[in-house]
Amino acid sequence: MAEDKKLRRRPRSDGQRNREHLLNVAKTAFTAGEVDIPLDEVARRAGVGIGTLYRHFPNRDALIEAVYRVELDRLADAAPVLATQHPPVEALRAWMRLFVDYIAAKQVIAPALNGLVGGTSALYAQSGIVLQGAIDTLVAAAVASGDLNAEIEPLDLLRALAGVSNFSAGPGWETSAKRLVDILIAGSRAS
Repeated sequence: MAEDKKLRRRPRSDGQRNREHLLNVAKTAFTAGEVDIPLDEVARRAGVGIGTLYRHFPNRDALIEAVYRVELDRLADAAPVLATQHPPVEALRAWMRLFVDYIAAKQVIAPALNGLVGGTSALYAQSGIVLQGAIDTLVAAAVASGDLNAEIEPLDLLRALAGVSNFSAGPGWETSAKRLVDILIAGSRAS
């Protein structure tokens, strides 16, 4: 029984801050192209000891996956918040714009993700489930409100935005993709 309580104990606030700071430092490094940054350098930049890093992330793959999952969680957590703050179609629009930001973040950490020992299949499969659930809910609300055509497939909207990321070699692609969100919403409106 005491063991169960110990397992369910919430992380200490300083431990949670250290974890978040380590993730931010790692993401910044990956974004800057430092895919092979040594873990002791991540710890040094975060101002913690290497033991603290290993307590949160037992290996490099765990750190890389955690950076990716934070971005995914931000996107997933935004859907219900946006749904309470905006009319259904505007919540969908705002979430789709955040999806563009997620794609951009995924691209900058992609080189690190591609180095995962077990590959990215399971990680990406889980993200697909999370993203599908979020957009399904937002589209269903927009259809129910009469703002969107009932024949709209939520996955088609995601595929259209993801397709834009294939052309992201040039500067400003995110701005263009966010304009595409408006075009997709306009084309999906109920008659």
